[in-house]
Amino acid sequence: MRKLVYYVAVSLDGYIAGPGGEVDFYPVDAEMAEWINERYPESLPTHIREHAGIAPDVPNRHWDTVIMGRGTYEPALSAGIPSPYAHLKQYVVSTTLERVDDPDIELVRTDPVELVRRLKKEEGPEGKDIWLCGGGGLAGALIEEIDQLIFKSYPVLAGAGVPVLGGLFRPARFSPVQRREFGNGAQVSWFDRI
Repeated sequence: MRKLVYYVAVSLDGYIAGPGGEVDFYPVDAEMAEWINERYPESLPTHIREHAGIAPDVPNRHWDTVIMGRGTYEPALSAGIPSPYAHLKQYVVSTTLERVDDPDIELVRTDPVELVRRLKKEEGPEGKDIWLCGGGGLAGALIEEIDQLIFKSYPVLAGAGVPVLGGLFRPARFSPVQRREFGNGAQVSWFDRI
C-alpha cells in the first residue's frame, strides 16, 4: 500500500510559512539545495527544475502524486503557473475554489481523508508514494492518514504564520528514524508512524 508522506519545511516554532505565505525567511544554502535536488527532485516545481540543474528526464524518486491545499496551490496560480508539479499527478483540496482550469489538476471538494484512502489503495502512475505538500490545515485534516513525516527544520523562529498542523487536538505518535544536518544549521528528520 502506498504511503502518505508529509514533506515540508518548518521553523523552530512550528510554522511552515509566514502569515502571508512567506517562505523566503528559511536559510537554504547551496549544500542543502544540492542535496534536496538530488534526493527529492520531484519536490521542486516543474518550472524551476531546469534552473536548479534537474534535467527533464530525471525520474521521480519517491512520489508520483502530490496533494496540496488551496493556500499551497494559489501562489503558483497567481504567478501564472496553473500546473506547478506537472511531473506528478496533482490534487488540490479546496471547498472554496469553484474550479481549476487546468486538465492536469484534479480539484477535490470532498473529504480529503476519503481521497487519501482511495489513493493509498491504488497503484499510482509510477507505483510510488503520495506527497502531502501542504498546508497545515490540510495536514491537520489528514493527521490520521500520514504515514511518514519528513521535516526540513530550519534554525529560525517565525513568530506567526501557517502552523505545521492545524485543526483539532489529535495526538499521533511517530518514531524518529533518520536525521541529516547541514552547515547552515538546518536538519532534515524522518519520522515513521508508530
